[in-house]
Amino acid sequence: MSRVTLVLVALVGILAGALGYAAVNRPVPQTDAVAVQALIDEAISAYDAKRIMEASAAHQDVAAIDPETLNPLIESYLMSDPKILQRMSVALDTTLQAEERSQAMTAIASMQDAIFNDPGQVVLGNPEGDVTLVEFFDYNCGYCRAALPDMATLLAEDPDLRVVLKEFPILSNESIDAARVAVLVGDADVDYWTFHETLFTSRSQVDKQVALAAAADLGLSPVSLELDMGTEAVSQTIQTSYEIARALNITGTPTYIIGNEIIPGAIGLDELRARIANMRACGETQCEG
Repeated sequence: MSRVTLVLVALVGILAGALGYAAVNRPVPQTDAVAVQALIDEAISAYDAKRIMEASAAHQDVAAIDPETLNPLIESYLMSDPKILQRMSVALDTTLQAEERSQAMTAIASMQDAIFNDPGQVVLGNPEGDVTLVEFFDYNCGYCRAALPDMATLLAEDPDLRVVLKEFPILSNESIDAARVAVLVGDADVDYWTFHETLFTSRSQVDKQVALAAAADLGLSPVSLELDMGTEAVSQTIQTSYEIARALNITGTPTYIIGNEIIPGAIGLDELRARIANMRACGETQCEG
């Protein structure tokens, strides 16, 4: 049995037992050959080569290695350099993050027009802005409500920012009804941001009646809106958001898209500012150097 084979066996035991990696929380990593070889090389250089060779001479078949022999070797290796687990964990996280970024870039590219240029979406700020910030939201989402001041600040302070709002009602039937009314308000010649703020600052659950009342305050007819909210055009606008979310694996609100990055959660004003600034500086949300 070669040194590489035995070290691989040891690494399997380490990853399965010591790292406690939970498959329910993360996808199975598709580590490329270069990354695997780097881990092997590091392990071989750190491990006591003489003891590996002695163990391999005593056991010709990997399956026949006595745990009483192998376990002390693994323990000795870990005790000689406990930080190996930390380095492996960091390497694994780096690999997973790179894969997630690559998958997100591919998915966003495949749905570019639906994400950024759908004629049924609401566009705020500068329609010709040099950076576009997309937000998927639900009117009954507490985190979306908390993040509303962040969006208001960005719109007020950044004259070159284009904001796209995507109705993504996922929390309740009441959210769906409110979203249907909102789609119609977005198509009307009224101040959509005022309507948007009114719904998010409501003291009660946002439902059809709350949305219709907010629209009425802008001069729209609640009767006409209620008659039209079930139309195919309204349904298609919301369905488009669902299709984008499914393709991009968006499962919660708020979720932002800037450039080729999907940003889950209310990350705060400073983080949003930084990513927007990076887009202008290097064309990516994370600039190197």
